[in-house]
Amino acid sequence: MKPFFSSTRARWIACAATFALLVGVGIAAWQSGVRSGVRMGVSAEPRSTADDALSKPGASTAVEAMSDPSTWTISQGEDATRRHMRDGLKAGDLDPATGRRILNYHDPMVPGRNFDAPAKSPFMDMMLVPRYAGAEGSDTGTVTVSPRIQQNLGLRTAVVEAGALSAEVTAVGSIAWNERDQTTVTSRANGFVEKLHVRATFDRVAAGAPLLDVYVPDWVAAQEDLLAISRMQGSGLDTLREAALQRMRQAGMSPAQIDLVQRTGVLQARFTLRAPQAGVVTALMVREGATVMPGTPLMTVQGTATVWAEAEVPESQSAELMPGMAVSATSPAVPRQTFEGRLQVLLPQVEPTTRTLKARLELPNPGARLVPGMLVQMRFARPAGDMRLLVPADAVIRTGQRSVVMLAEADGRFRPVQVQTGREAGDQVEVIAGLQAGQRVVRSGQFLIDSEASLRGLEARLNQGTEPAPPAPQSHRTDAVINALEGDTVTLTHPPVPSLNWPEMTMDFKLPPRERQPRDLGLGERVQIEFQMQDGDVPQITDLQRVAPGATR
Repeated sequence: MKPFFSSTRARWIACAATFALLVGVGIAAWQSGVRSGVRMGVSAEPRSTADDALSKPGASTAVEAMSDPSTWTISQGEDATRRHMRDGLKAGDLDPATGRRILNYHDPMVPGRNFDAPAKSPFMDMMLVPRYAGAEGSDTGTVTVSPRIQQNLGLRTAVVEAGALSAEVTAVGSIAWNERDQTTVTSRANGFVEKLHVRATFDRVAAGAPLLDVYVPDWVAAQEDLLAISRMQGSGLDTLREAALQRMRQAGMSPAQIDLVQRTGVLQARFTLRAPQAGVVTALMVREGATVMPGTPLMTVQGTATVWAEAEVPESQSAELMPGMAVSATSPAVPRQTFEGRLQVLLPQVEPTTRTLKARLELPNPGARLVPGMLVQMRFARPAGDMRLLVPADAVIRTGQRSVVMLAEADGRFRPVQVQTGREAGDQVEVIAGLQAGQRVVRSGQFLIDSEASLRGLEARLNQGTEPAPPAPQSHRTDAVINALEGDTVTLTHPPVPSLNWPEMTMDFKLPPRERQPRDLGLGERVQIEFQMQDGDVPQITDLQRVAPGATR
Protein backbone atom coordinates (compact mmCIF):
# COMPACT_ATOMS: atom_id res chain seq x y z
CA MET A 1 0.00 0.00 0.00
CA LYS A 2 2.82 2.47 0.68
CA PRO A 3 4.17 2.64 -2.94
CA PHE A 4 0.60 3.40 -4.15
CA PHE A 5 0.21 6.46 -1.88
CA SER A 6 3.66 7.72 -2.80
CA SER A 7 2.93 7.70 -6.53
CA THR A 8 -0.44 9.44 -6.06
CA ARG A 9 1.11 12.28 -4.03
CA ALA A 10 3.78 12.73 -6.68
CA ARG A 11 1.14 13.11 -9.39
CA TRP A 12 -0.77 15.76 -7.38
CA ILE A 13 2.41 17.75 -6.83
CA ALA A 14 3.23 17.63 -10.53
CA CYS A 15 -0.27 18.85 -11.46
CA ALA A 16 -0.09 21.76 -8.98
CA ALA A 17 3.28 22.85 -10.33
CA THR A 18 2.00 22.77 -13.88
CA PHE A 19 -1.09 24.89 -12.96
CA ALA A 20 1.04 27.48 -11.17
CA LEU A 21 3.31 27.72 -14.17
CA LEU A 22 0.39 28.32 -16.51
CA VAL A 23 -1.11 31.01 -14.25
CA GLY A 24 2.21 32.82 -14.04
CA VAL A 25 2.64 32.78 -17.82
CA GLY A 26 -0.91 34.13 -18.29
CA ILE A 27 -0.45 37.01 -15.87
CA ALA A 28 2.85 37.96 -17.47
CA ALA A 29 1.27 37.95 -20.90
CA TRP A 30 -1.65 40.11 -19.72
CA GLN A 31 0.65 42.71 -18.13
CA SER A 32 2.77 42.80 -21.26
CA GLY A 33 -0.28 43.39 -23.40
CA VAL A 34 -1.55 46.19 -21.20
CA ARG A 35 1.79 47.99 -21.28
CA SER A 36 1.99 47.61 -25.04
CA GLY A 37 -1.52 48.99 -25.49
CA VAL A 38 -0.82 51.98 -23.29
CA ARG A 39 2.33 52.76 -25.24
CA MET A 40 0.46 52.46 -28.50
CA GLY A 41 -2.36 54.74 -27.26
CA VAL A 42 0.06 57.37 -26.08
CA SER A 43 2.12 57.29 -29.25
CA ALA A 44 -1.01 57.33 -31.44
CA GLU A 45 -2.69 60.35 -29.67
CA PRO A 46 -1.58 63.63 -31.32
CA ARG A 47 -0.30 66.32 -29.03
CA SER A 48 -2.57 69.34 -28.94
CA THR A 49 -1.34 72.85 -29.37
CA ALA A 50 -2.34 73.60 -25.80
CA ASP A 51 -0.25 70.63 -24.57
CA ASP A 52 2.70 71.95 -26.54
CA ALA A 53 2.19 75.33 -24.99
CA LEU A 54 1.94 73.89 -21.48
CA SER A 55 5.19 71.98 -21.98
CA LYS A 56 7.04 75.22 -22.59
CA PRO A 57 7.89 78.15 -20.34
CA GLY A 58 5.05 80.68 -20.04
CA ALA A 59 2.43 77.97 -20.73
CA SER A 60 -0.35 79.87 -18.95
CA THR A 61 0.33 82.99 -21.03
CA ALA A 62 0.17 81.01 -24.27
CA VAL A 63 -3.16 79.40 -23.42
CA GLU A 64 -4.68 82.75 -22.37
CA ALA A 65 -3.55 84.38 -25.60
CA MET A 66 -5.18 81.62 -27.66
CA SER A 67 -8.58 81.59 -25.92
CA ASP A 68 -11.47 84.05 -25.68
CA PRO A 69 -11.52 85.47 -22.12
CA SER A 70 -15.33 85.26 -22.22
CA THR A 71 -14.97 81.45 -22.23
CA TRP A 72 -12.78 81.38 -19.13
CA THR A 73 -13.95 79.75 -15.97
CA ILE A 74 -14.08 81.79 -12.77
CA SER A 75 -10.83 80.12 -11.62
CA GLN A 76 -9.07 81.19 -14.83
CA GLY A 77 -10.36 84.73 -14.35
CA GLU A 78 -9.08 84.78 -10.77
CA ASP A 79 -5.67 83.57 -11.96
CA ALA A 80 -5.58 86.41 -14.49
CA THR A 81 -6.44 88.93 -11.76
CA ARG A 82 -3.61 87.66 -9.57
CA ARG A 83 -1.25 87.98 -12.52
CA HIS A 84 -2.45 91.57 -13.07
CA MET A 85 -1.77 92.38 -9.41
CA ARG A 86 1.67 90.88 -9.74
CA ASP A 87 2.45 92.78 -12.95
CA GLY A 88 0.86 96.05 -11.81
CA LEU A 89 -1.89 96.06 -14.47
CA LYS A 90 -5.23 97.85 -14.06
CA ALA A 91 -8.27 98.91 -16.08
CA GLY A 92 -7.28 100.64 -19.32
CA ASP A 93 -3.97 98.77 -19.64
CA LEU A 94 -3.17 96.28 -22.36
CA ASP A 95 -2.78 92.75 -21.07
CA PRO A 96 0.26 91.28 -22.86
CA ALA A 97 -0.96 87.75 -22.14
CA THR A 98 -4.23 88.17 -24.11
CA GLY A 99 -3.43 91.13 -26.33
CA ARG A 100 -6.66 92.80 -25.20
CA ARG A 101 -7.34 96.01 -23.31
CA ILE A 102 -8.69 95.57 -19.77
CA LEU A 103 -12.08 97.23 -19.38
CA ASN A 104 -12.68 96.69 -15.67
CA TYR A 105 -12.92 94.05 -12.95
CA HIS A 106 -16.10 92.60 -11.50
CA ASP A 107 -17.44 89.98 -9.16
CA PRO A 108 -19.40 87.37 -11.18
CA MET A 109 -21.80 87.06 -8.23
CA VAL A 110 -22.43 90.85 -8.18
CA PRO A 111 -22.29 91.80 -11.88
CA GLY A 112 -23.61 95.32 -11.40
CA ARG A 113 -20.44 96.61 -9.68
CA ASN A 114 -17.27 97.31 -11.67
CA PHE A 115 -13.79 98.12 -10.35
CA ASP A 116 -10.77 99.73 -11.97
CA ALA A 117 -8.04 97.82 -10.09
CA PRO A 118 -7.44 94.10 -9.56
CA ALA A 119 -8.18 93.04 -6.00
CA LYS A 120 -10.10 90.64 -3.85
CA SER A 121 -13.87 90.92 -4.11
CA PRO A 122 -15.38 93.04 -1.31
CA PHE A 123 -18.52 90.90 -1.51
CA MET A 124 -17.34 87.29 -1.73
CA ASP A 125 -14.29 85.30 -0.60
CA MET A 126 -12.77 85.28 -4.10
CA MET A 127 -10.79 87.42 -6.51
CA LEU A 128 -12.37 89.84 -8.94
CA VAL A 129 -12.49 88.73 -12.58
CA PRO A 130 -11.23 90.94 -15.46
CA ARG A 131 -13.41 91.98 -18.38
CA TYR A 132 -11.66 92.62 -21.70
CA ALA A 133 -12.49 94.78 -24.70
CA GLY A 134 -13.38 92.78 -27.81
CA ALA A 135 -14.34 89.65 -25.89
CA GLU A 136 -17.78 88.20 -26.45
CA GLY A 137 -20.18 89.60 -23.86
CA SER A 138 -17.60 92.11 -22.64
CA ASP A 139 -19.75 95.14 -23.45
CA THR A 140 -21.48 95.93 -20.17
CA GLY A 141 -24.06 98.06 -21.91
CA THR A 142 -25.51 95.30 -24.08
CA VAL A 143 -27.35 92.01 -23.78
CA THR A 144 -26.50 89.19 -26.22
CA VAL A 145 -29.30 86.89 -27.36
CA SER A 146 -28.59 83.91 -29.61
CA PRO A 147 -30.58 83.51 -32.86
CA ARG A 148 -32.33 80.43 -31.47
CA ILE A 149 -33.48 82.31 -28.37
CA GLN A 150 -34.59 85.25 -30.54
CA GLN A 151 -36.75 82.89 -32.57
CA ASN A 152 -38.19 81.28 -29.44
CA LEU A 153 -39.02 84.68 -27.96
CA GLY A 154 -40.57 85.88 -31.22
CA LEU A 155 -38.41 89.02 -31.33
CA ARG A 156 -39.49 91.50 -34.00
CA THR A 157 -37.65 94.68 -34.91
CA ALA A 158 -38.60 97.84 -36.77
CA VAL A 159 -36.52 100.44 -38.58
CA VAL A 160 -36.32 103.99 -37.23
CA GLU A 161 -37.68 106.12 -40.07
CA ALA A 162 -38.13 109.83 -40.68
CA GLY A 163 -41.66 111.02 -41.34
CA ALA A 164 -44.57 113.16 -40.19
CA LEU A 165 -47.28 111.85 -37.92
CA SER A 166 -50.77 111.47 -39.28
CA ALA A 167 -52.47 114.87 -39.21
CA GLU A 168 -55.68 113.40 -37.83
CA VAL A 169 -56.87 112.84 -34.27
CA THR A 170 -59.79 110.49 -33.72
CA ALA A 171 -62.04 110.31 -30.68
CA VAL A 172 -65.31 108.77 -29.63
CA GLY A 173 -68.03 110.89 -28.07
CA SER A 174 -71.77 111.24 -27.60
CA ILE A 175 -74.48 113.66 -28.66
CA ALA A 176 -75.93 116.22 -26.21
CA TRP A 177 -78.44 119.04 -26.52
CA ASN A 178 -77.06 122.41 -27.56
CA GLU A 179 -77.80 124.38 -24.41
CA ARG A 180 -77.44 127.65 -26.31
CA ASP A 181 -80.68 126.78 -28.18
CA GLN A 182 -82.66 126.22 -24.99
CA THR A 183 -85.56 128.49 -23.98
CA THR A 184 -87.54 128.48 -20.73
CA VAL A 185 -91.19 129.63 -20.88
CA THR A 186 -92.36 131.51 -17.73
CA SER A 187 -95.54 133.21 -16.50
CA ARG A 188 -95.78 137.01 -16.48
CA ALA A 189 -98.83 137.33 -14.20
CA ASN A 190 -100.77 135.71 -11.38
CA GLY A 191 -103.28 133.26 -12.75
CA PHE A 192 -104.44 129.71 -13.38
CA VAL A 193 -103.51 127.24 -16.12
CA GLU A 194 -106.75 126.57 -17.96
CA LYS A 195 -105.52 124.46 -20.87
CA LEU A 196 -102.33 122.69 -21.93
CA HIS A 197 -101.75 122.35 -25.66
CA VAL A 198 -98.58 120.27 -24.97
CA ARG A 199 -99.22 117.48 -22.53
CA ALA A 200 -95.95 115.44 -22.46
CA THR A 201 -92.22 115.98 -22.56
CA PHE A 202 -90.37 115.51 -25.85
CA ASP A 203 -93.44 116.54 -27.82
CA ARG A 204 -92.31 118.40 -30.91
CA VAL A 205 -93.56 121.94 -31.39
CA ALA A 206 -93.30 124.42 -34.24
CA ALA A 207 -92.27 128.03 -33.81
CA GLY A 208 -95.32 130.05 -32.63
CA ALA A 209 -97.39 126.97 -31.76
CA PRO A 210 -99.68 127.38 -28.67
CA LEU A 211 -98.31 125.84 -25.51
CA LEU A 212 -100.88 126.67 -22.76
CA ASP A 213 -103.73 129.06 -21.86
CA VAL A 214 -103.61 131.05 -18.57
CA TYR A 215 -106.59 132.85 -16.94
CA VAL A 216 -105.48 136.07 -15.19
CA PRO A 217 -108.16 137.69 -12.90
CA ASP A 218 -106.04 140.81 -12.33
CA TRP A 219 -106.29 141.68 -16.00
CA VAL A 220 -110.08 142.00 -15.84
CA ALA A 221 -110.15 145.03 -13.47
CA ALA A 222 -107.44 146.87 -15.38
CA GLN A 223 -109.19 146.30 -18.73
CA GLU A 224 -112.58 147.38 -17.33
CA ASP A 225 -111.06 150.67 -16.20
CA LEU A 226 -109.72 151.28 -19.69
CA LEU A 227 -113.02 150.38 -21.37
CA ALA A 228 -115.02 152.60 -18.93
CA ILE A 229 -112.76 155.60 -19.64
CA SER A 230 -113.14 154.94 -23.36
CA ARG A 231 -116.95 155.25 -23.06
CA MET A 232 -116.77 158.54 -21.15
CA GLN A 233 -117.24 161.92 -22.88
CA GLY A 234 -115.44 165.13 -22.10
CA SER A 235 -112.02 166.64 -21.85
CA GLY A 236 -109.10 165.67 -19.56
CA LEU A 237 -109.64 161.98 -20.08
CA ASP A 238 -106.18 161.38 -21.63
CA THR A 239 -104.51 161.30 -18.21
CA LEU A 240 -106.99 158.69 -16.96
CA ARG A 241 -106.60 156.64 -20.13
CA GLU A 242 -102.76 156.61 -19.80
CA ALA A 243 -103.05 155.55 -16.15
CA ALA A 244 -105.31 152.64 -17.11
CA LEU A 245 -102.89 151.51 -19.82
CA GLN A 246 -100.01 151.66 -17.35
CA ARG A 247 -101.92 149.39 -14.93
CA MET A 248 -102.49 146.89 -17.77
CA ARG A 249 -98.77 146.85 -18.59
CA GLN A 250 -97.88 146.31 -14.94
CA ALA A 251 -100.36 143.42 -14.77
CA GLY A 252 -98.25 141.65 -17.42
CA MET A 253 -100.22 142.27 -20.62
CA SER A 254 -98.21 142.55 -23.79
CA PRO A 255 -98.58 145.50 -26.22
CA ALA A 256 -100.40 143.21 -28.67
CA GLN A 257 -102.94 142.18 -26.05
CA ILE A 258 -103.51 145.81 -24.97
CA ASP A 259 -104.01 146.83 -28.60
CA LEU A 260 -106.52 144.00 -29.06
CA VAL A 261 -108.59 145.24 -26.10
CA GLN A 262 -108.59 148.83 -27.44
CA ARG A 263 -109.64 147.79 -30.93
CA THR A 264 -112.32 145.26 -30.02
CA GLY A 265 -113.55 146.64 -26.71
CA VAL A 266 -113.76 143.06 -25.42
CA LEU A 267 -112.22 141.90 -22.15
CA GLN A 268 -109.20 139.59 -22.59
CA ALA A 269 -109.04 137.60 -19.33
CA ARG A 270 -106.99 134.77 -20.82
CA PHE A 271 -103.74 134.69 -22.76
CA THR A 272 -101.99 131.92 -24.71
CA LEU A 273 -98.26 131.31 -24.39
CA ARG A 274 -96.68 130.28 -27.70
CA ALA A 275 -93.45 128.44 -28.56
CA PRO A 276 -90.57 130.88 -29.08
CA GLN A 277 -88.79 128.45 -31.48
CA ALA A 278 -89.20 125.07 -33.13
CA GLY A 279 -87.98 122.10 -31.17
CA VAL A 280 -89.04 119.67 -28.48
CA VAL A 281 -90.43 120.26 -25.00
CA THR A 282 -87.75 118.85 -22.72
CA ALA A 283 -89.37 119.91 -19.42
CA LEU A 284 -93.04 120.41 -18.44
CA MET A 285 -93.43 121.82 -14.94
CA VAL A 286 -97.22 122.56 -14.73
CA ARG A 287 -100.52 120.84 -15.30
CA GLU A 288 -104.04 122.17 -15.98
CA GLY A 289 -105.48 123.97 -12.96
CA ALA A 290 -102.14 124.90 -11.49
CA THR A 291 -101.67 128.37 -9.99
CA VAL A 292 -98.83 130.39 -11.45
CA MET A 293 -97.09 133.58 -10.43
CA PRO A 294 -94.85 135.99 -12.32
CA GLY A 295 -91.52 134.29 -13.14
CA THR A 296 -92.80 130.73 -12.55
CA PRO A 297 -91.09 128.31 -15.04
CA LEU A 298 -93.76 126.53 -17.03
CA MET A 299 -91.84 124.48 -19.61
CA THR A 300 -88.54 124.30 -21.53
CA VAL A 301 -88.32 124.26 -25.32
CA GLN A 302 -85.08 122.85 -26.80
CA GLY A 303 -84.06 123.75 -30.33
CA THR A 304 -82.89 120.87 -32.55
CA ALA A 305 -81.30 122.71 -35.48
CA THR A 306 -77.86 122.04 -34.00
CA VAL A 307 -76.53 119.63 -31.36
CA TRP A 308 -73.34 119.23 -29.33
CA ALA A 309 -70.96 116.31 -29.70
CA GLU A 310 -68.67 115.88 -26.69
CA ALA A 311 -65.56 113.72 -27.14
CA GLU A 312 -62.98 112.42 -24.65
CA VAL A 313 -59.54 113.39 -25.97
CA PRO A 314 -56.30 112.11 -24.33
CA GLU A 315 -54.43 114.96 -22.69
CA SER A 316 -51.32 114.04 -24.71
CA GLN A 317 -53.22 115.00 -27.90
CA SER A 318 -55.24 117.92 -26.57
CA ALA A 319 -52.41 120.40 -27.19
CA GLU A 320 -52.86 119.86 -30.94
CA LEU A 321 -56.55 120.84 -30.90
CA MET A 322 -57.62 124.45 -31.35
CA PRO A 323 -61.13 125.99 -31.22
CA GLY A 324 -62.52 126.54 -34.69
CA MET A 325 -60.76 123.60 -36.35
CA ALA A 326 -62.82 121.46 -38.71
CA VAL A 327 -64.33 118.22 -37.41
CA SER A 328 -66.20 115.44 -39.18
CA ALA A 329 -68.42 112.99 -37.35
CA THR A 330 -70.21 109.77 -38.19
CA SER A 331 -72.72 107.79 -36.19
CA PRO A 332 -73.85 104.17 -36.53
CA ALA A 333 -77.40 105.41 -35.98
CA VAL A 334 -77.19 107.49 -39.16
CA PRO A 335 -75.23 105.33 -41.62
CA ARG A 336 -73.76 106.68 -44.84
CA GLN A 337 -73.94 110.28 -43.63
CA THR A 338 -71.10 112.50 -42.42
CA PHE A 339 -71.74 115.55 -40.27
CA GLU A 340 -69.31 118.45 -40.64
CA GLY A 341 -68.75 120.90 -37.82
CA ARG A 342 -66.25 123.01 -35.87
CA LEU A 343 -64.60 122.56 -32.50
CA GLN A 344 -66.16 125.04 -30.10
CA VAL A 345 -64.11 124.65 -26.95
CA LEU A 346 -61.89 122.32 -24.89
CA LEU A 347 -63.51 122.21 -21.49
CA PRO A 348 -61.00 123.25 -18.77
CA GLN A 349 -61.25 120.05 -16.76
CA VAL A 350 -59.34 116.73 -16.88
CA GLU A 351 -61.06 113.48 -16.01
CA PRO A 352 -58.72 112.03 -13.32
CA THR A 353 -59.51 108.36 -14.02
CA THR A 354 -59.02 108.42 -17.80
CA ARG A 355 -56.67 111.46 -18.09
CA THR A 356 -58.81 112.93 -20.87
CA LEU A 357 -60.23 116.35 -21.69
CA LYS A 358 -63.71 116.90 -23.07
CA ALA A 359 -63.82 118.53 -26.49
CA ARG A 360 -67.16 120.11 -27.41
CA LEU A 361 -68.14 120.72 -31.01
CA GLU A 362 -71.33 121.92 -32.67
CA LEU A 363 -72.86 119.83 -35.45
CA PRO A 364 -75.76 120.71 -37.76
CA ASN A 365 -78.71 118.42 -37.29
CA PRO A 366 -80.84 118.35 -40.43
CA GLY A 367 -84.04 116.46 -39.88
CA ALA A 368 -83.28 116.22 -36.15
CA ARG A 369 -81.76 112.79 -36.71
CA LEU A 370 -79.12 113.21 -34.03
CA VAL A 371 -80.49 112.92 -30.51
CA PRO A 372 -78.76 112.95 -27.10
CA GLY A 373 -76.92 109.77 -26.15
CA MET A 374 -76.00 108.65 -29.67
CA LEU A 375 -72.38 107.58 -30.15
CA VAL A 376 -70.32 109.39 -32.77
CA GLN A 377 -66.83 108.81 -34.15
CA MET A 378 -65.07 112.15 -34.63
CA ARG A 379 -62.01 113.05 -36.69
CA PHE A 380 -60.20 116.30 -35.96
CA ALA A 381 -58.27 117.61 -38.96
CA ARG A 382 -55.05 119.28 -37.85
CA PRO A 383 -52.04 120.58 -39.81
CA ALA A 384 -49.34 118.01 -40.54
CA GLY A 385 -46.41 118.09 -38.12
CA ASP A 386 -42.72 118.53 -38.88
CA MET A 387 -40.57 115.68 -40.14
CA ARG A 388 -39.25 113.67 -37.17
CA LEU A 389 -37.98 110.18 -36.41
CA LEU A 390 -40.82 107.71 -35.90
CA VAL A 391 -40.87 104.36 -34.10
CA PRO A 392 -43.73 101.98 -33.26
CA ALA A 393 -45.50 102.96 -30.07
CA ASP A 394 -45.15 99.43 -28.66
CA ALA A 395 -41.33 99.66 -28.97
CA VAL A 396 -41.14 102.30 -26.21
CA ILE A 397 -40.80 101.10 -22.60
CA ARG A 398 -42.09 103.78 -20.25
CA THR A 399 -40.65 103.35 -16.76
CA GLY A 400 -42.39 106.33 -15.19
CA GLN A 401 -39.16 108.34 -15.03
CA ARG A 402 -37.91 107.94 -18.60
CA SER A 403 -38.67 106.28 -21.93
CA VAL A 404 -36.40 103.47 -23.15
CA VAL A 405 -36.13 101.48 -26.38
CA MET A 406 -34.09 98.31 -27.00
CA LEU A 407 -31.68 99.03 -29.85
CA ALA A 408 -30.82 95.98 -31.99
CA GLU A 409 -27.13 95.82 -32.93
CA ALA A 410 -24.99 93.35 -34.85
CA ASP A 411 -24.26 89.77 -33.73
CA GLY A 412 -27.41 89.45 -31.64
CA ARG A 413 -26.57 92.32 -29.25
CA PHE A 414 -29.26 94.59 -27.81
CA ARG A 415 -28.61 97.89 -26.06
CA PRO A 416 -31.14 99.83 -23.92
CA VAL A 417 -31.22 103.48 -25.01
CA GLN A 418 -33.07 106.35 -23.36
CA VAL A 419 -35.13 108.42 -25.78
CA GLN A 420 -37.13 111.63 -25.62
CA THR A 421 -40.56 111.13 -27.16
CA GLY A 422 -42.95 113.64 -28.65
CA ARG A 423 -46.45 113.31 -30.03
CA GLU A 424 -48.17 109.98 -30.49
CA ALA A 425 -50.76 109.11 -33.10
CA GLY A 426 -52.12 105.69 -33.91
CA ASP A 427 -49.34 103.11 -33.51
CA GLN A 428 -46.45 105.56 -34.03
CA VAL A 429 -44.64 107.95 -31.72
CA GLU A 430 -42.17 110.74 -32.44
CA VAL A 431 -38.58 110.44 -31.16
CA ILE A 432 -37.06 113.85 -30.52
CA ALA A 433 -33.65 112.64 -29.25
CA GLY A 434 -31.81 109.38 -28.62
CA LEU A 435 -31.97 107.56 -31.98
CA GLN A 436 -30.79 107.91 -35.55
CA ALA A 437 -32.55 107.08 -38.80
CA GLY A 438 -31.84 103.56 -40.03
CA GLN A 439 -31.31 102.00 -36.61
CA ARG A 440 -33.46 99.05 -35.60
CA VAL A 441 -35.51 98.85 -32.40
CA VAL A 442 -37.22 95.85 -30.82
CA ARG A 443 -41.01 96.04 -30.91
CA SER A 444 -41.91 92.65 -29.40
CA GLY A 445 -40.11 90.79 -26.62
CA GLN A 446 -38.28 93.92 -25.47
CA PHE A 447 -39.59 93.52 -21.92
CA LEU A 448 -37.80 90.16 -21.62
CA ILE A 449 -34.54 91.72 -22.83
CA ASP A 450 -35.03 94.66 -20.46
CA SER A 451 -35.52 92.21 -17.57
CA GLU A 452 -32.28 90.43 -18.51
CA ALA A 453 -30.52 93.81 -18.64
CA SER A 454 -31.81 94.62 -15.15
CA LEU A 455 -30.59 91.25 -13.81
CA ARG A 456 -27.15 91.93 -15.26
CA GLY A 457 -27.12 95.33 -13.58
CA LEU A 458 -26.65 97.29 -16.79
CA GLU A 459 -26.47 101.04 -16.35
CA ALA A 460 -28.54 101.23 -19.50
CA ARG A 461 -31.42 103.48 -18.63
CA LEU A 462 -29.40 106.41 -19.89
CA ASN A 463 -27.60 106.78 -23.19
CA GLN A 464 -24.16 105.24 -22.93
CA GLY A 465 -22.62 107.93 -25.11
CA THR A 466 -23.68 110.78 -22.82
CA GLU A 467 -22.53 109.20 -19.58
CA PRO A 468 -19.50 110.95 -18.05
CA ALA A 469 -16.54 108.66 -17.50
CA PRO A 470 -16.14 107.62 -13.87
CA PRO A 471 -13.30 109.49 -12.16
CA ALA A 472 -10.06 107.60 -11.57
CA PRO A 473 -9.57 106.55 -7.94
CA GLN A 474 -7.48 109.07 -5.99
CA SER A 475 -4.34 107.93 -4.21
CA HIS A 476 -3.28 109.14 -0.77
CA ARG A 477 0.11 108.88 0.99
CA THR A 478 1.03 108.81 4.66
CA ASP A 479 3.52 107.38 7.15
CA ALA A 480 2.35 104.75 9.61
CA VAL A 481 3.43 102.30 12.32
CA ILE A 482 2.52 98.59 12.10
CA ASN A 483 0.38 97.44 15.03
CA ALA A 484 -0.82 94.03 13.77
CA LEU A 485 -0.48 91.70 10.75
CA GLU A 486 -3.16 89.13 9.95
CA GLY A 487 -3.42 87.52 6.52
CA ASP A 488 -3.81 90.18 3.86
CA THR A 489 -4.82 92.85 6.41
CA VAL A 490 -2.52 95.13 8.38
CA THR A 491 -3.46 97.41 11.29
CA LEU A 492 -1.64 100.75 11.14
CA THR A 493 -1.46 103.87 13.27
CA HIS A 494 -1.06 106.89 11.00
CA PRO A 495 -0.83 110.66 11.56
CA PRO A 496 -3.50 113.03 10.13
CA VAL A 497 -4.13 112.63 6.36
CA PRO A 498 -4.92 116.14 4.95
CA SER A 499 -6.23 114.90 1.59
CA LEU A 500 -9.03 113.00 3.40
CA ASN A 501 -9.41 115.29 6.42
CA TRP A 502 -8.57 112.31 8.63
CA PRO A 503 -7.24 112.82 12.13
CA GLU A 504 -4.58 110.57 13.62
CA MET A 505 -6.09 107.12 14.10
CA THR A 506 -5.49 103.36 14.09
CA MET A 507 -7.30 101.37 11.38
CA ASP A 508 -7.07 98.37 9.03
CA PHE A 509 -5.71 98.40 5.47
CA LYS A 510 -5.56 95.77 2.71
CA LEU A 511 -1.97 94.72 1.93
CA PRO A 512 -0.69 94.69 -1.65
CA PRO A 513 0.33 91.34 -3.21
CA ARG A 514 3.08 89.58 -1.28
CA GLU A 515 5.64 90.09 -4.05
CA ARG A 516 5.16 93.86 -3.71
CA GLN A 517 5.66 93.87 0.08
CA PRO A 518 8.99 94.45 1.86
CA ARG A 519 10.33 91.24 3.36
CA ASP A 520 10.07 90.35 7.04
CA LEU A 521 7.74 93.14 8.13
CA GLY A 522 7.40 93.23 11.89
CA LEU A 523 5.30 94.87 14.56
CA GLY A 524 6.33 98.38 15.50
CA GLU A 525 8.08 99.10 12.17
CA ARG A 526 7.61 102.44 10.51
CA VAL A 527 6.37 102.33 6.89
CA GLN A 528 5.27 104.71 4.19
CA ILE A 529 2.10 103.73 2.28
CA GLU A 530 0.13 104.83 -0.76
CA PHE A 531 -3.51 103.71 -0.68
CA GLN A 532 -6.87 104.11 -2.43
CA MET A 533 -10.37 104.09 -0.95
CA GLN A 534 -12.71 101.18 -1.79
CA ASP A 535 -16.50 101.10 -1.68
CA GLY A 536 -17.71 98.68 0.96
CA ASP A 537 -14.21 97.62 2.06
CA VAL A 538 -11.13 98.86 3.92
CA PRO A 539 -8.60 101.00 1.98
CA GLN A 540 -6.30 99.13 -0.41
CA ILE A 541 -2.55 99.74 -0.11
CA THR A 542 -1.03 100.11 -3.59
CA ASP A 543 2.55 100.88 -2.49
CA LEU A 544 4.31 99.93 0.78
CA GLN A 545 7.86 101.00 1.67
CA ARG A 546 9.83 100.43 4.87
CA VAL A 547 11.15 103.63 6.51
CA ALA A 548 14.79 103.32 7.54
CA PRO A 549 15.44 103.61 11.29
CA GLY A 550 16.30 107.16 12.31
CA ALA A 551 14.84 108.72 9.15
CA THR A 552 12.92 111.96 9.69
CA ARG A 553 9.25 112.02 8.89
